[in-house]
Parts: sequence; structure tokens; C-alpha cells
Amino acid sequence: MATVTGDDDAFSEGFDDAFPRRGSDLSHVLIPEPDADPAVLALADRQTQRLAECLIGEAPSDCRLITAVFALTLRSEASAVLHSTDHASINAVPGPDALRLARELRRTTARLPRGPWWRMTIELRVDGTINDVDVDYGDEPFPDEHLFSPEDYRADLEAFDWSAEKLPTWLSAFVSHGGRQTRSPRKAALPADPHGARSAQSVSPKELPGLTETWARWAVLSAAFVAAGSAWGPRMEPSRARFEGSKRGGSTLWMLAGGRAVLSGGIWDPPSLADAYRGDAPHPGLFAGAPQWVADPLLDERSKVGLLSFCYWWESGRWLRGESLKAEEIATAIPGVWTSATVAGIVSKLPRRITQDTEPAALRLVQAAEGGFAERGMLADVFGHGEDADLDGAYHQLVMAGVVHRTDMPQLPRHQAIAIVRRYMLAHDLDSPDYRAADLVAHRVDCGWQVYAPVTDGQIRIGRGLFFVADDEVLELTDTQSSYPHQYAEEFAGRYRKRWGL
Repeated sequence: MATVTGDDDAFSEGFDDAFPRRGSDLSHVLIPEPDADPAVLALADRQTQRLAECLIGEAPSDCRLITAVFALTLRSEASAVLHSTDHASINAVPGPDALRLARELRRTTARLPRGPWWRMTIELRVDGTINDVDVDYGDEPFPDEHLFSPEDYRADLEAFDWSAEKLPTWLSAFVSHGGRQTRSPRKAALPADPHGARSAQSVSPKELPGLTETWARWAVLSAAFVAAGSAWGPRMEPSRARFEGSKRGGSTLWMLAGGRAVLSGGIWDPPSLADAYRGDAPHPGLFAGAPQWVADPLLDERSKVGLLSFCYWWESGRWLRGESLKAEEIATAIPGVWTSATVAGIVSKLPRRITQDTEPAALRLVQAAEGGFAERGMLADVFGHGEDADLDGAYHQLVMAGVVHRTDMPQLPRHQAIAIVRRYMLAHDLDSPDYRAADLVAHRVDCGWQVYAPVTDGQIRIGRGLFFVADDEVLELTDTQSSYPHQYAEEFAGRYRKRWGL
């Protein structure tokens, strides 16, 4: 390799010899930056060559190519090296001398205008030719194995006199978010300042579909990606839907009792957060006007690292938001749930064999899920009946979402129905000498049981409490009238079927 000195012409010639691909990568460790000190560049070049020589010395005799990665802060380190031979690739760990040289190189390059790098990858051949040197300033999030604690990065910023405001948004948030996007139940319960309180904003149905449609469409997309064998894409869990997009956006949708929900997440590097962490604008009030139940257990994981860029909640039949991004701005962070046709279009592109019937079948699946009566056969109509598609896994996604036609509901045992009514009567002081909880009997009706305390001849006493217990243990209480129980039983069964999509 060429020997590089502080002379400009010699430096340029030696640099080109040592790093022939420098023009293709603007983040190259030694690419001259505006106002960069040539002496610093020359020293960094010499240190890079010494590091390369050290790595070659540590490699096995049959090695042909060396790729080493160093992730460093002043307090933490993670490193690895890959030795490639003609027949295999062998993982190893750089020796202490290589680590020392990498640290020296980092301290030197920290004197350049862009400051210290956090990761460096060097690729070289054992004949001394350096193929590439890439440095990483955190323009994109580090992999978990190269991500250190916020305290480690803060120590670096202090030591190098480097402001967190100059960091990429995600890293600035990671080291300085200060928990500002968390909302513990205790914090959520605090009364808002009446003078500074901001109200929530209504979200138009034209911006974001209603909760029922959003949930069902999310479920169909999840099922479709599972059926196609994809490790990526949206997924359903009991009461929760989640999504991580290919453009680093993602979100979580939580369903709550009482027709409520929380949809929160983040897009990649939103300008509002970038401005806030640079100090150019205040942080958005994501929870402005939010009810108390919008709290940490229901928020996307991005809130813990200061990267939440939107939070919507569903209440009283509509979506609301504080100072969050508008729906059109979060498209990369949620699945394509905008319309039934949008979902069907995505689903119809996933099967291995696509025919003219695929998209119509996908649309039927979406519409059935929206009505709560999707069936396994509808998945087969889209993905086929062969072994290529994971129809069982896909159907399970729909089951967890509760958007399927149920045909397997078990019948509630008689004694359990009576026990449910007895507990209710005792808890509400309904037990009396002429209507005793101990005397309850049950008669089977469609989808459940009719439970009551009979008079001596076994008949129903008109005007007294008559209970209906469905097979899903839902209890209903009504007053009896001469011809009313039969009519009520029909309505009772109808409500049960509606709950379960039967």
C-alpha cells in the first residue's frame, strides 16, 4: 500500500490507491469534508492502514477476504470479524490490538467536522488491498447488537463537545427523549391546566375508516401475509393488532371494552420530531385532549424511545387525535386499510398462483370479515387448497380478530347457567322466601338457557324475574308476561348469533 504523508498531492495519490471506491460512498471515513484539516485526514489514513495490517495479521493463513465491524463509544464496544476462505466463512472477534487501533482511529476522525462515528466497517483482501471503509453516523437505527445505552452516547457527546441536536432524529430521541412521550395512568389522571389545555381534534371518516372496518381489514391483511408464508406484514393478537412497515414506520392498534380503541405509532423521521429534537420547535402534544384511559399500556413501543409521531383514539363512534400527524401522513405506518378495494388489491397479489378470480375472491373475504362472518374456505378461494399456503395460520389470525363465522360454539352446561343466575341473585339481593335462588331450574332454549324459580306446580310466576343465560355466559334479565318469554327467547338467540357472526 502507498505511504501517505501530509503533502496534499502525495495524500491524494495515496488515498486513491488505498481507497479506490471512495467516490461511490459519501460517508467514507476519509472523504475530505468542507473545512476538514488535511493533517487529520492524513493521520486517519495512516491509522486505517495500520488497522488493516493488524486485521491481516490476525487472519488464518487460508483467508482471502476480511470484513470487520466495530461499534464503539468511549464506554462500550461491540465488534466482529468475518474471515472468508475459498471454502467457508468463519466468524471471529478482533483482537485487542485491532480494537485499540479502531479506537484511535475513531478519536482522530472525531476531530473532523461531522464528529465521531458510531460504527465502522472495513473490508480488505489479505494482499493489503482495502476494498471499502464505511462509517456510520446513525443515519438509520443501529441493529440491536450495536445499540448501547443512552448514557453511553450522552457520555460521548459530552466528551467530544457534541450536541444531541446534531444527531439523527432517532438517535437524538434515544439519548434525550426524557420520557416525554410516556403517559402513565397516574400522569393521564392528572387534571389538565384549564388555561393551557388543548382539545382533541375530530378525524373525518374520509381520512381514516371506522374502527370496525379498520380492525377487520387489518385482520384480513394479517391473515393474507401469514397464508403467503411471509415473516413480515401486519399481525393480530387478542385485542391487539400490530404492524411494522418496510419504510421503518409502524403502529399498534389496541381494542378495549366499551367500543374504545387506541391507534398509535410512528413514521420514519417525521419533520415535527426532527424540529423538536433540534430545538427548533416545541414537541407536539400527542395526548392533547386525550381521555385518561389513553395511557402507556396501550401505546406503541415507540413512545418509550421518544419516536411516537401519532396517537389516535376511538370514542363515541369516531377517531380523535391531539397534535398528531394527519391520517394521510401516517400511511407508511399502518397497513393499507383505507378501503375494502385497497385491501383486496393487496391480498390478491400475495398468492403464488393468481387468476382472474383471485381479486374478486379477496374482496369477498374482506367484506365477509367486515361483517364478522369470514370463513376458512374464503381464504382457500384466494390462496388455493394446496400445501403452499398456510391456511390454518391465516384462519387463526381471523379467529383472534373475532371476524369469523362461528360454528363451533359449545353448549353451556345446565348447572353453570343456574350457578351464574344464583350468583347474580345473591349479589343483587334478589333472593327472597317466595323466589329462592336455591330453587332455580333451567330449561333449554335456542342458544342458551331460561332460568327461573318455579311455583309449586312447576309453572313460571308471571311478573317475576326471568333470566336468560346464553352459551357464551351472557346473562339477561327480564320481567315475565303471559306470552312474552317465547318472543324474548327469539330475540335473545338473535343477539347471541349477532355477537358471534352465526
